[in-house]
Formats: sequence, structure tokens, C-alpha cells
Amino acid sequence: MKAVVLAAGEGTRLRPLTEDKPKGMVEVDDEPILTHCFEQLVELGASELLVVVGYRKEAIIEHYGDEFEGVPITYTHQREQAGLAHALLTVEEHIDEDFMLILGDNVFNANLTDVVDRQREDRADAAFLVEEVPMEEANRYGVCDTNDYGEVTDVIEKPDDPPTNLVLTGFYTFTPAIFHACHLVQPSARGEYELSEAVDLLLRSGRTIDAVRMDGWRIDVGYPEDRDEAERRLRAARDDLEADAGTEGEASTETVDTEE
Repeated sequence: MKAVVLAAGEGTRLRPLTEDKPKGMVEVDDEPILTHCFEQLVELGASELLVVVGYRKEAIIEHYGDEFEGVPITYTHQREQAGLAHALLTVEEHIDEDFMLILGDNVFNANLTDVVDRQREDRADAAFLVEEVPMEEANRYGVCDTNDYGEVTDVIEKPDDPPTNLVLTGFYTFTPAIFHACHLVQPSARGEYELSEAVDLLLRSGRTIDAVRMDGWRIDVGYPEDRDEAERRLRAARDDLEADAGTEGEASTETVDTEE
């Protein structure tokens, strides 16, 4: 399964961190955000990384070159900041099967595998990782509603009055049907071609989209304080893993000593 990474953003809210680099190259725990994204996609079995670049794209291309950990990288160029649906269309010619999509400004420590597995079950046309946020924060995100079967029934981009507090996290799987929907999207009030509108068109055409509840955490790195929080959480997660490994090692030694 190929993986699309949307990394064309300028990151104006992240300044001064993005004064000389694109958003995806901002470092979190000593590595660019994109490196964290790429590592997870490779772990999920990505056969190719399709990276949509734009603002200061040379920094990304020069840093990663044409492969990451043996997985080939293909770059496409979003020449104007015209929304996620617009960005996604730049990779259309490279995809003819189910694919993963990740927003290149998100840091995850979560059950992404569950989303990929759900797509591979062939029971849905798309699967989204979703999470509950405080109701007062829901209007910052794409909000979705679901039925009793866990299927998405509605998606609204940054609504003034959110109907739920269940939001999209920035990790998705799709069939190529999403491209036809993106072609039909009209500019929003913000003048952008919204991915949420393309998703709504899929739903209205009778397509099935599954919502997979997040187990873990993710940080949408939109502001400098978000970057600091993502770094804190990644380091805490690494410390926990090292502590667990140390405990297992001690237990193994104790077993050997007992047997002797």
C-alpha cells in the first residue's frame, strides 16, 4: 500500500520555527516531523512514499533524497496553498489502489495499524482515525458524526457549532474513489478545496467510511507550544520503553539465577 504525505504547508503559526524551513522540517525530539511520519509509514508497510511539497520544498527534497529506509520517495508539487483536496490531486496519477494518507504536521503514538487493517478488510471505502476532544476545542478541526455501527455519517470542516466532539486526526486510508470526489469539490468560504468536502461527497454517493477510535495520542503541530508538547510526549514514551526493557532484562536475569 502506498502512502501519501501532505507536506506543502508554510506553517505561519509556527514562526519563528518556520522562518527558514517548511513546517514538516521543524524538529521534534531532534528529528524533523516528517521523519517521524516516514518512520511510522514504513513500519506500516508502505511500498512508496508520495510526498506533496510546496513551501521551501528544496529543504525536504535535499534532506531525504529519493528514498527513506529503502522505501522509494516520489515528490509532487502543490504550487499554491489551496487546501488538502487540491494537494491530494497532485498524486492522483501515481495511485491506482488503496492508499494511506497522513498530514505531515502531525506526530502520532497511536493505533495506526488498526486503520490500515480495517481498510484491508474490504468492508469500507475509507477508514479514519478519530479522537474525542473537549467540546470547546472541536471547532478547530474537521468534525465527524457516526452511526451505531461506527460508520462516518457526516464530516464538517471547522464548524461554528460542532454537532459532536469526535474529530479527524490526520491519518486516513482511501480507495482511489477519493480522487473523483476531490475533482468535484468547490472552493470553501476560505477559498480552499477542503478534503472534508470530498469526504462528504463520498458519503452522499453511498460510500462506506469507518471511524477507528484512537488508542494513544497525537499532536497537531500548529504552534510552537505544540511542538514542545510533542517532544515531551515522545521522550516520555521512549523513557517508558527503556524502563520496560530494563525491567524485562532484570526479570530474565532473575530467572536464570533461580534456575542455577
